[in-house]
Amino acid sequence: MSDMRSILATDCGSTTTKAILIEHDGEEFRLKVRGESPTTVEAPVEDVTVGARNAITEVEELAGRPLIRDGQIIKPMSDTEGVDAYISTSSAGGGLQMMVAGVVRNMTAESAERAALGAGAIVMDVVAANDHRLPHEKIEQIRRLRPDMILLSGGIDGGTTTHVAELAEIVAAANPSPRLGVSYELPVVFAGNVDAQDVVRERLDGKMSLEIVDNLRPTMERENLMPARLKIQDQFLEHVMAHAPGYSTLIDWTDAPIMPTPGAVGYMMQTIADERDIEILGVDIGGATTDVFSVFQGVFNRTVSANLGMSYSVSNVLAETGIENVLRWVPFDVDERDLRNRIKNKMIRPTTIPQTLRELIIEQAIAREALRLALDQHKRLATGLHGVQQQRTIADTFAQNAGGDSLVSMATLDLVVGSGGVLSHAPRRQQSMLMMIDAFQPVGITEFAVDSIFMMPQLGVLAQVNETAAMHVFDRDCLVHLGSVIAPDGPPDRRSSVRVVTRLPDGAAVDERVPAGEIRVYPLAEGLTADVEVTPEGAFDMGAGRGHVVRQKVPGGVVGIVVDTRGRPLALPDSRSERGSALRGWYDTLDLYPPHATD
Repeated sequence: MSDMRSILATDCGSTTTKAILIEHDGEEFRLKVRGESPTTVEAPVEDVTVGARNAITEVEELAGRPLIRDGQIIKPMSDTEGVDAYISTSSAGGGLQMMVAGVVRNMTAESAERAALGAGAIVMDVVAANDHRLPHEKIEQIRRLRPDMILLSGGIDGGTTTHVAELAEIVAAANPSPRLGVSYELPVVFAGNVDAQDVVRERLDGKMSLEIVDNLRPTMERENLMPARLKIQDQFLEHVMAHAPGYSTLIDWTDAPIMPTPGAVGYMMQTIADERDIEILGVDIGGATTDVFSVFQGVFNRTVSANLGMSYSVSNVLAETGIENVLRWVPFDVDERDLRNRIKNKMIRPTTIPQTLRELIIEQAIAREALRLALDQHKRLATGLHGVQQQRTIADTFAQNAGGDSLVSMATLDLVVGSGGVLSHAPRRQQSMLMMIDAFQPVGITEFAVDSIFMMPQLGVLAQVNETAAMHVFDRDCLVHLGSVIAPDGPPDRRSSVRVVTRLPDGAAVDERVPAGEIRVYPLAEGLTADVEVTPEGAFDMGAGRGHVVRQKVPGGVVGIVVDTRGRPLALPDSRSERGSALRGWYDTLDLYPPHATD
């Protein structure tokens, strides 16, 4: 597909189907137009292609040329009509809902969970031989949840097969009723001990659609997740998608396999990290869930915080973090009972948006906590391998507790990409930037951006067929570059400060000492870079050690360069009046809200 000039891509989401048209303008690929329409996988329409056609029709009208005729995408492109390729992602109908099973919860079952999440699945439950549930309880849970697919793992190659056989028997006994029609044959992917393959076949063949791939944990020292992830996506297309209303037609239209929406986002994240040799963190905060993606030390991880969202599950955010943690970001007095009622109203009426500036400030305070909690959950799963340097008898392995260090390091993070309504559609871009700074607390020098129209899923599947086109559009049309954050590590005591010398592209230089506890903003337009020299003083450390200078080229953005000397970990004043005064000062510095909105 290297000679393609025009690409049509859709993302069939749970509520909205989005279509984009990408074309080569002679020098590079660019986004030309986009359209969207309600997704139609559920009653009364029950045909996903109707929503896709409606979104494509809007693109046709904006592009001024036909793209679909007689129920088919017009291919290849001519001077007056059609495109060279059509690709799609999907999370319609609830996306890919999976259960995973492994022998040891903190070892093979955790590796299986990482494999499923990385493939774009929602992990409904994790079953393990040592999860303290009785066999009948595990069977009842599988029957109740009715997953689209099960990933079965367990044991290193050459190890015991007894516990794997027991898990296979539990899956066979459960034999859950299909979610997607009576003809649906539940796919089971086995990615465990090679010596257990025969016993798994004996238990499951004939009852379910069994696929066997390489062990995802062949030794204690190594994970091999990619074969399981690729097979999950294959089975998603062949079994799950094929039985969803209208998907057989959509599959016939496409020129590349349809990918689960989160899996496509993850593939794009991995592509960016590999292409640029950087460490990256991405977050998509939605109404019901918050997805976090990361690539650290070359390892891709994804987590889904299914109880952290800004509408359907906003009450869960409040319950998990506590009302005090939400109110610490609000500079004015709020009646707690009124706040709880507002949050419950948002859950009942999820499509409503803030009507006043105070409501906006409160919503963004909640978003900070949802993002913080989602990152904490992500850190707990994105870890090194557990049990690597411990006794390897099965008895000792069962006794091991979680122990791997998180791969996520805010000190080595290069790029943060945010998406989701509260970030992508914030009234002012600096609001998005500060929400992510407060929630993630980066250390050192970190670039921030937002996905302007949530184009990452389409670009992820596009990267599989034309990586150049995906990277062009990602850089030029997908991201809104917010700027960079300079943030020293360490407590903000009276002796701490940073001296920042910024040499701008026009030759001008800014030399300032920023005391602890402040935020400063230096304008630097998108597309420009500045040579920055940062000298930490006192207890501050920019990553090279206390007192050691850090020099780096720093990219700008619509906000510019933000110097954050509030310290790490970020601790707000205990006194309500002092905290409110500090917040108002920071918000005013960034011009976050109109004057007097925070009084």
